[in-house]
Amino acid sequence: MHDPGASSRELMAENESLRARMAYLLEQAERNHEIMCRHQAFDLEIVGAGTFPELIGTIFRSLPVISELDIVTLGLVDQDADIHTVMHKLGVDFSDFPQLVFVANQAALGFVPARPLFPNPPKPLLGPYVPAAHRTMFPHPPPGLQSVALVPLLRNKRLIGSLNLGSLDPTRFTPALGTDFIEHMASIIAICLENVISNEMLKYIGLTDALTGVYNRRYIDRRLLEEIARARRQAYRISCMYIDIDHFKLVNDSVGHQGGDEVLREVANRIKAELRLSDALGRFGGEEFVVLLIDADLGSATMVAQRIRSSIADRPFELSSGEPIPVSVSIGVATLDDFERDHAIEGVAQELVAHADTALYQAKEGGRNRVVTFD
Repeated sequence: MHDPGASSRELMAENESLRARMAYLLEQAERNHEIMCRHQAFDLEIVGAGTFPELIGTIFRSLPVISELDIVTLGLVDQDADIHTVMHKLGVDFSDFPQLVFVANQAALGFVPARPLFPNPPKPLLGPYVPAAHRTMFPHPPPGLQSVALVPLLRNKRLIGSLNLGSLDPTRFTPALGTDFIEHMASIIAICLENVISNEMLKYIGLTDALTGVYNRRYIDRRLLEEIARARRQAYRISCMYIDIDHFKLVNDSVGHQGGDEVLREVANRIKAELRLSDALGRFGGEEFVVLLIDADLGSATMVAQRIRSSIADRPFELSSGEPIPVSVSIGVATLDDFERDHAIEGVAQELVAHADTALYQAKEGGRNRVVTFD
């Protein structure tokens, strides 16, 4: 005998199951929409990043949050350390980015055996975290790291790096997982990285002297303004050296302009060898160089100037032609210790360089190959 009550209960149970299923699907749709919106905001943020540290900082700060990850790292191919060198010279403090890894070649990223060209673009590698295999890309893994995704960063089928994602959840990244979404994210990051690195390289080229590789006047002028502002806040001293190669016209006349270029490069190298990383050396044109010594009083700056003078004068320059040539420099030194806070920084900066230039003139007048301090 048919029980209408049983049919009704079955129908109610089925409806309840459908409602629960619908609620779950709606919840998932809302969650996916929220995740998509967060990623769209992230895309806009990294596309708008104007500098290398701004871009890297955004990736490391935002991506773990929006993607609910326990670690994110980046590996960048930097065969001749050009990226690292230029970013360092532009003031990037790499200690702020412990999850940024530079590798010397594509094979070090772990996608394929060592060879220069890929027959096909590499695909993401997903699976359990294996310390021996993943140590390079995860130099500081969180305790309990379980699953990882290594996603190639590609530009025009060229591998430029790896976006590395890690989770404490062992089921988060498995070989069976679809990779379209993370590949799309990696492609946007790759575009942003290439653009920012190219712009930073152009910026660096625009601030350096092509012949000697040291900074140019534009950079020194800009850096001096920044350092004076910082020194005012932190109450330290800045010293400036104005350096001129003695009788440089005679050098050019005796060994030619190619030999003169060699002398300029070697003078720059010998000056640089006596400086700290925090100091800045620039060529002001011709045979003139300017050095900014950060957190250095007149006494210590004068000692550095004497070391520079001695390092150049005491050892003849060996040119590529095999011809040794004696070279000397005259140096003027000035120090900024009273910042005259009511004066514009631009005027204070010009005055400091002018004082060093005046001391240089006195060194020239006094017989050359000497250091004179501005009194």
